Amino acid sequence: MSEIPPRSPRPVATSTAGVRRGGSATEPPTESPITSRPQDPGPEPAPRRTVTRAGDRVFSGLAKGSGVLIVVLIVAIGVFLLIQAIPALSADGGNFLFGRTWSVQDPNNLVFGVLDLLMVTVFSSLFALIIAMPVSLGIALFLTQYAPRQLARPFAYVIDLLAAVPSIIYGLWGAVVVAPALEPITGWLNNALGFIPIFATGNVSRQIGQTIFTAGVVLAVMLLPIITAITREVFARTPPTQIEGALALGATRWEVIRTTVLPFGKAGYISASMLGLGRALGETIALLIILATTTNNFGWSLFDGGDTIASKIARAAAEFNNPKSTGAYIAAGLVLFLLTFVVNAIARSFIVGKKEYE
Repeated sequence: MSEIPPRSPRPVATSTAGVRRGGSATEPPTESPITSRPQDPGPEPAPRRTVTRAGDRVFSGLAKGSGVLIVVLIVAIGVFLLIQAIPALSADGGNFLFGRTWSVQDPNNLVFGVLDLLMVTVFSSLFALIIAMPVSLGIALFLTQYAPRQLARPFAYVIDLLAAVPSIIYGLWGAVVVAPALEPITGWLNNALGFIPIFATGNVSRQIGQTIFTAGVVLAVMLLPIITAITREVFARTPPTQIEGALALGATRWEVIRTTVLPFGKAGYISASMLGLGRALGETIALLIILATTTNNFGWSLFDGGDTIASKIARAAAEFNNPKSTGAYIAAGLVLFLLTFVVNAIARSFIVGKKEYE
């Protein structure tokens, strides 16, 4: 019998995990590592050269120069006022900040205080602001939320044109037209609410109409274009997604304004109002025409007369023939200068840090 040849060994198969069939399951797979050769990045690209044209350099220089010029002018005005006011303040026989007497006719016997002028200035400006703020808010909401585009655009132009009317026109309008028209209202307020200090009988005749009440109404009209223009632009920037989302949830038009437009534009509206207050504090010619002069002290009544700081300086401008007497008015102007700065700083503080106004 022939011998049976021996069987050849079976080839060893591997599973997908790389473990030999029949071998130990814990034996690690023997796979050759895949190595990749790092690609040579090559030479670094040369930095791009920025080409500055002559026109760019000229424009940049003009822009920087303009900014520096404004700062220098403001500092120069402040230094001028301070230097010119120091001799008069040194010769003042009264209390400049808290005195209420103004007598500067005799350069050798100066007695002047700015308190009464400051109170009339602030009181009339705040009264005008109280009238102008709600009216401006209503106009801005009407133009941005209710009025059709065909009406909103020309109506906005009309409001903006109020800023182009000269102050002397406002003053004449206030003295000739507004004062007689307001006489029945002021009479009723004085008779019915005279027990309230702000409606009490003032230090000038109410019938002539040259009172803080009339001046405040005219000032409010002058503030309308400033507050309305800024508030309108702020409300117009309300994100449309917020408005559409509120409408999609079933909100009415007023609910949309109350929940989206007003919260978004509140800071801008307050800032615009503060800028309007700064404008009112410095108004001169209109109040010079409207307000009646008086030697009596200011009594916190809307039916008082008197002078603001600006109108007092303008009224006495023809008598600036002595350095010391003139320095008294310049010192009052310095107070107004600082007050305006404070108001503008407060207006700026409302929008600092808010991304929607950057």
